[in-house]
Amino acid sequence: MKELLKKYFGYDEFRPLQEEIINNTLQKNDSLVLMPTGGGKSICYQIPALNFEGLTLIISPLISLMKDQVDGLKANGINAEYINSTLNSLELKTIQEKIKRKEVKLLYIAPERLASEDFKVFLSQLKISLIAIDEAHCISEWGHDFRPDYRNLKTLRALFSETPIIALTATATEKVRQDIINQLALRNLKIFISSFNRKNLNLMVVEKKNAVDKIVELLKEYKDESVIIYCFSRKDSENIAEILKNKGFGALPYHAGLNAETRRNNQDLFIKNKIDIIVATIAFGMGINKPNVRLIIHHTFPKTLEGYYQEIGRAGRDGLPSDCILFYSRGDKRKHEFFISKIDDELTKTNAETKLRQVMNYCEDKSCKRKHILRYFGEDFKDLNCGACDSCLSLLKPELKEEKQSISTAYEEKTYNKELFEKLRSLRKNIANQRNVAPFIIFGDVSLREMCIYLPTTDDEFINIKGVGYKKLEDFGESFMNVIKEHLKQNPQENGIELETDRLTYHKRLEKIKEKFNNAYEHWDKEEDEMLKSLYHSDKKSISEISFILRRQPSAIRSRLKKILI
Repeated sequence: MKELLKKYFGYDEFRPLQEEIINNTLQKNDSLVLMPTGGGKSICYQIPALNFEGLTLIISPLISLMKDQVDGLKANGINAEYINSTLNSLELKTIQEKIKRKEVKLLYIAPERLASEDFKVFLSQLKISLIAIDEAHCISEWGHDFRPDYRNLKTLRALFSETPIIALTATATEKVRQDIINQLALRNLKIFISSFNRKNLNLMVVEKKNAVDKIVELLKEYKDESVIIYCFSRKDSENIAEILKNKGFGALPYHAGLNAETRRNNQDLFIKNKIDIIVATIAFGMGINKPNVRLIIHHTFPKTLEGYYQEIGRAGRDGLPSDCILFYSRGDKRKHEFFISKIDDELTKTNAETKLRQVMNYCEDKSCKRKHILRYFGEDFKDLNCGACDSCLSLLKPELKEEKQSISTAYEEKTYNKELFEKLRSLRKNIANQRNVAPFIIFGDVSLREMCIYLPTTDDEFINIKGVGYKKLEDFGESFMNVIKEHLKQNPQENGIELETDRLTYHKRLEKIKEKFNNAYEHWDKEEDEMLKSLYHSDKKSISEISFILRRQPSAIRSRLKKILI
């Protein structure tokens, strides 16, 4: 499994629980996975999909999320497609033909698609090896984001009675978990619950006085960083976005009152780093796949802790330190109570009132905020001081700026050259624009930072950067290494931390290379040369694919091709 993880995704090790979930799926058992946003849920079905002979079907609630997932998989050399309402009839037919020819390994669809009898007939003709249901809490009326169309998913068990199902969510109380199990008729089930503790998130509750002024001051510290500001109403999101634009910030609103085209455009500009700030209602929540959001602000406190956790989960998905600031006042309570009073069903109303009290208790709790929210999800946080919330750091000071500066020092980071980082970020943006994808599809910020720390200038060095798989090495390695080489020419005094001294000794590094490439540094014989030429010329295999087949490094493949083809 680790070979596939490195080949396609560029990582040497699995995150906690990923390998256990993958093994359970490969044994064709059902799984319910509770893992925080940014915890690596997608890998849990993407790796099995590469192992299974047939097609993996993924149910995803948002069109934009489907596109980002598919773009990311294709960038990693994996055949994936999506079917949703954005496709015209010709595009739909083309993708369906590809699926019939077994040229697609992962297919993303919206739950609404299962209401179509024609589509169900199409699916019934296919070999479906795995069904993955993302944002599975949407199937439960007790969840914070219930979607009636998710109820259609029960038909999947009837259509594919022997196919394993993996249901994944970042937020699910015990009641919601049981509802997911019942609705999907999960069997031979194993439940995996990861820690909900997002260590990289700094949690702050701030008194709501002059909130907009404080937001403006705070944003000055987040120049060129991605920020989401959540508001109570459409009017609030419009007004705050306008104020920020007038003060020179790249900000746009997002809410259900905007037409679909405007919403798509505003979200696309944000995802592709063409604007830094989105000012939104809760309509902008679930499924936003942007790893480098560094700040989440709640202008008004949310109505449920599940919703709050889901929304702050948009921050720091790449694992880098990020801040979550919630403005709180009892005056905002009346806004929520007004809308709750309009609910006709008494049980639903009582449930809403209970959830609102839970949020207020969180905001007013003077003890550890992290411990409070983890307790809500059934997890016991044993540390006496989390070191990254307002209570633990005693940061209830009048100036937000001071709070931000203080909280940032709670995390130590390896130093990296900021100038080089900007050069690499600029290159990433240019490549992303050419391909019409989000920049993080090319490389995440973590990968760029590692490039700045380790300064790789050869294929063997570059492949060791986190997030660099064989396909990305082949497609982008040369361009990024050229920028690094030019930087080193201009700054000869700089020396990157050598991977073999920072992570591995020289001999251990050779052992590590041998683990990935069994035939590395072995003599090339005539038989292997003929196989190489056949794979390259006749089979039209890429360098990364040949590397995987022959178990040799990509740089060795290129060198040998040059030699035998002269």
